[in-house]
Amino acid sequence: MKEKSRRKFLQNAGLATLASISPLSTEPERTKELFIHHVYIYLKEPNNAQHEAKLLEGLHKLANVPTIQYVHIGKPAETSRSVIVRDYTFSWMCFFKNIIEEEIYQTHPIHLDFIKEYSDLWEKVIVYDSVGPKKVS
Repeated sequence: MKEKSRRKFLQNAGLATLASISPLSTEPERTKELFIHHVYIYLKEPNNAQHEAKLLEGLHKLANVPTIQYVHIGKPAETSRSVIVRDYTFSWMCFFKNIIEEEIYQTHPIHLDFIKEYSDLWEKVIVYDSVGPKKVS
């Protein structure tokens, strides 16, 4: 999909999502569960310090999306157990109050600009989304 048409698709999807949400029609379960969006980004040139710095700059800009409650930008830890994956460049993890807030993030202009401005730097992105109770007893 061309970048321009992908961006238009994301914008339209966001508008459709927003149009479907109203205080009267919001499903209670969609507002109760904490939503975690965890992204692993693999640079095309993992040893290129300039590309790494540029992507890090973009991630710091992305952290300004207002629906994000907490964000963590990480690098692979110096751990070495057989179950640990360390081949990514950056880990981007952000917490949202609920899935609705995350859907707003997906179509927010800051997020769309991030994709447009920095996607040429990465070769692969893996996303793990999860939901769960806001408070565990």
